[in-house]
Amino acid sequence: MSLSLSFDIGRSALSTTAEQSSVVSRNVASAGDARASRKSAAIATSLGGGVRVTEIRRAVDVALFENLTGATSVLSAQDAINRGLQEIEMMMGGPALDGSPTALLGALRDDLQALSAAPNDVVSANQAIDSAKQVASRLNLLAETVIEVRSNADAELSRSVDNLNSLLVKFERVNGDIVAGTHLKKDVTDLLDQRDGLLVAMSEEIEIRALSKPNNDMVLFAAGGVTLFETVPRSVQMAPMPVLPAGVSGSAVFIDGIPVTDEAIPAAATGGRIAGLAALRDRIAPEFGRQLDEIARGLVAAFAESDQSAMPVLPDLPGLFTYSGASTVPPAGSVLDGIALSIRVNANVLSEEGGDPLRLRDGGISDPLEPAYVYNSSGAAGFTGRLNQLIGGFEATMAFDTAAGLPASATLISYTSASVGSFQLLRSESANEYEYKSVLAERSREALSKSAGVNLDEEMAELLELERSYQASSRLLQVVDSMFDAMFAAAG
Repeated sequence: MSLSLSFDIGRSALSTTAEQSSVVSRNVASAGDARASRKSAAIATSLGGGVRVTEIRRAVDVALFENLTGATSVLSAQDAINRGLQEIEMMMGGPALDGSPTALLGALRDDLQALSAAPNDVVSANQAIDSAKQVASRLNLLAETVIEVRSNADAELSRSVDNLNSLLVKFERVNGDIVAGTHLKKDVTDLLDQRDGLLVAMSEEIEIRALSKPNNDMVLFAAGGVTLFETVPRSVQMAPMPVLPAGVSGSAVFIDGIPVTDEAIPAAATGGRIAGLAALRDRIAPEFGRQLDEIARGLVAAFAESDQSAMPVLPDLPGLFTYSGASTVPPAGSVLDGIALSIRVNANVLSEEGGDPLRLRDGGISDPLEPAYVYNSSGAAGFTGRLNQLIGGFEATMAFDTAAGLPASATLISYTSASVGSFQLLRSESANEYEYKSVLAERSREALSKSAGVNLDEEMAELLELERSYQASSRLLQVVDSMFDAMFAAAG
């Protein structure tokens, strides 16, 4: 081997080692960045026996990365649902708690029974009326909470749409740089890491599918198959609403003009914050809201007053419980949107508003000026007929709207208990699902980090090996240099 060839080999080894050291230093610098992948220099031998760096590669595990984005999407969706249910639960209380609708209805029934034992006791009448107020107030509060949860979900949906559009714009820029850099054979590994980070961020908003193309180009689809990005980002839109009262639907989220938040269509988003918020706003919270409306409607019906004439001709009217705009008793088996928000105790039994609490015993609450609605026509102090009728109403079977997600026939007490119980079960299942998906996402993150991430100990060991290689190459050059000196001295 000639001295010139030996010198070239040593110099190429020195240069290659320096490039390798630079790559390892980049790895060390990014060791704390969860988005960074491990980079390595690909080495090739030249015709003259030297070595050179042909390209910079990064560690990639496509399957684990897809697991991470998928786990991130389902966790984000579950988190959105879980937070909404927590808000409602704070106002709900469990079935056994004093403040739950079931417990409050039970307390009202108990107070009516106490009044039946002493029907002329104004204190007992006021106690029963106070219990009725608490029932109405709790339904009002829960209905307000449902509206607030839905309205907040709508506002968060709007923010998620804005964030997704912003991420798509960033993705377009980074993806363009990757395609151009790949075409020019530049090192684009850091850009690929940036793009992966954007994919993870987007998967928090909506579940995505990525398709690779030549020159490291990429096309993105929502999980339902709608194109999110192909060369340029698609537009993601929705029309936010400041308030979403009962019975009013929120705007769908559209990608390139296609709705993706309607669970009934094939293109529906199946993961990400957008899917979770849409499910909370459009399905979960409204169903519970309809149950509240059915409980309120059932209360109005159970305490309604009817014409007591020998030949009744007047319609039934709301008695102890009434609601805004009430002119009659709502029809059985049909939900009246928003009644839970406005249900209240009739002012005609409230002494502070000039009413008579003993109308609870006698009747005539609906219209004090119409004697046909009075049950105690004789004015007997010990009359209990109407009170016993009201007490029996708690256990009477009523018709309910199946659109509320509960049986079509039940007693008022059992229906209320079923509503509270089904909500608590949903909340518990949601919390358990969130915990499971949190663990799944964390395990996916750890697995990807072990497979493709930077291990600081390994990088430091690699630096030591490169240092030894650098020293060996330096010694080779020194030996060749000394041989050149000796040769020139002999020739001189």
